[in-house]
Amino acid sequence: MIHGIINVYKEKGYTSHDVVAKLRGILKQKKIGHTGTLDPDAEGVLPVCLGNGTKLSDMLTDKNKTYEAVLLLGQTTDTQDVTGKVLTTCEVKADKKQIEEAILSFEGEYDQLPPMYSALKVSGKKLYELAREGKEVERKTRKVWIHNIHILEFDEENHEVKIRVECSKGTYIRTLCHDIGAKLQCGGCMKSLLRTKVGQFSIVDSLKLSEISEKVSEDKILDSCIPVDDMFPDYPKVTVKEEYCKYIYNGNSFYTKHISETQNISDQAPIRVYDWHNHFVGIYEFNQKDQIFKPIKMFL
Repeated sequence: MIHGIINVYKEKGYTSHDVVAKLRGILKQKKIGHTGTLDPDAEGVLPVCLGNGTKLSDMLTDKNKTYEAVLLLGQTTDTQDVTGKVLTTCEVKADKKQIEEAILSFEGEYDQLPPMYSALKVSGKKLYELAREGKEVERKTRKVWIHNIHILEFDEENHEVKIRVECSKGTYIRTLCHDIGAKLQCGGCMKSLLRTKVGQFSIVDSLKLSEISEKVSEDKILDSCIPVDDMFPDYPKVTVKEEYCKYIYNGNSFYTKHISETQNISDQAPIRVYDWHNHFVGIYEFNQKDQIFKPIKMFL
């Protein structure tokens, strides 16, 4: 079984679930999980966790993300993108400067109302399932953070604006486009979406499913998998002596006398723990007072 994270380029037409299903066939292993959904018509970076790397899924979901999107002004749809049913059309009267000011005004924290066509659940049912039944339910706004927005291109003739958005988890770019259109009083929706970055994972290093399949056939797939412990490069490393490795194999705490050498470790700081054979075991924290290492998350 392969353990780690692979940076997948999700192609248009696939759901995130489709990607996982196809990877299970390509890699011949079941223990695989993605780190947050991308709409079927969206493309780009989708980190996928393999083996014991699936324990990282929640941590990767929390990472900041970067997108490139095309905003179409003068139109609203029920899905907030161009794949949906057109609800309104309106003349775009704002000039380039007004459009730019409206877009940039969304930088910072703002309360975003999740769209009905989303995978969020209400009373155990996904919102998009209710939307397809013609139902709309009350949703609570959520605070999201738009770290920055860059305007990349203006197409004044077609009322399209290409933007790059760096944002917090849980941000819907479709809804951001909708809200920008509402602020300009002409309506807006998303024409296209490309996710270019999730945390440290960049689109330049991502692989399409066909490329992953090719690497598997060439027996080079491990070259493209990031080991789990590489996700914690800033954590100090501690190696447990051979005779005490039984403690960590059972997920137990251990003391400074059990490690191969004493290091300068901060109190309550997270630490990477390895066994005598240099196999990564898990993340621990150090209690200075008791000179003890306690487990936070195990990756055995």
